[in-house]
Amino acid sequence: MNLPDLSKTPKIDKVGVHERVNRFCKRSIKSSAKEMGLHLALSMIDLTTLEGKDTPEKVKQLCYKAQHLDDSLQGLPNVAAVCVYPTLVGIAKKELIGSGINVASVVTAFPSGQSTLEVKISDTKFAVAEGADEVDMVISRGKFLEGEYNFVFDEIAAVKQACGKKHLKVILETGELDTLDNVRKASDIAMHAGADFIKTSTGKINPAATMPVVFVMLNAIKEFHQKTGIKVGMKPAGGISTAKKSLQYLVMLKETLGDEWMNKELFRFGASSLANDVLMQLKKQETGVYQSLDYFSKD
Repeated sequence: MNLPDLSKTPKIDKVGVHERVNRFCKRSIKSSAKEMGLHLALSMIDLTTLEGKDTPEKVKQLCYKAQHLDDSLQGLPNVAAVCVYPTLVGIAKKELIGSGINVASVVTAFPSGQSTLEVKISDTKFAVAEGADEVDMVISRGKFLEGEYNFVFDEIAAVKQACGKKHLKVILETGELDTLDNVRKASDIAMHAGADFIKTSTGKINPAATMPVVFVMLNAIKEFHQKTGIKVGMKPAGGISTAKKSLQYLVMLKETLGDEWMNKELFRFGASSLANDVLMQLKKQETGVYQSLDYFSKD
């Protein structure tokens, strides 16, 4: 595909977006539907550790948690993926053998994206060679804000080519894009350049994921699918820490894109702390008693 004609990008009605989001947040959810929603949310989580102090042992602990969220709760789904830096992909891959849990890796000089294309391509190829099933790249926000849209498009397309058949998630870092109009424009660029997923944030910048931003991105996905027939996934990341908020996102997802997107192949949560709150809510439904958050592993 080519860079779309961005002069035709729909302008965002900010007031209208916030009104729609407020309505999503007021939806009542029946108890049975809530339990199903919590299981679904859990299956969509990418457990993540992306710190300078990450070690092989910490990644092993995270992989163990991914496979043993709470052995006292029956019928829990696996999380979707474990996300780590490229140098730790091999460790995660080995620990997750046979689990059905994917290994994701951040690439392209995450989180800043401030490097050369050659370094970014090398970064991507290394992660794939180490066994990453999915790669999460960051766009060059400085170039985007300067209006160098062809540069951003070409860079995403080059990283997509370096991924081969692995899934590419394109992080827009929406907290640095300033406006909802820019979020929509960046979403369109990413999808036309070959993104399998568009993702809000690195989790290193505030604000991270917000419902208005995600609503704009979901609508971009909807219109892209209507025009091309291609289904692009969505990943809100950062700032989603409660089961209640995850259910609100799922309501918005269902009402915007429908049941076809209600699965881990097309929707993810980048929010490791969310898993503990979802587990706490499921434990409450089973026992009638809230467990302390200290009951659940933080690693």
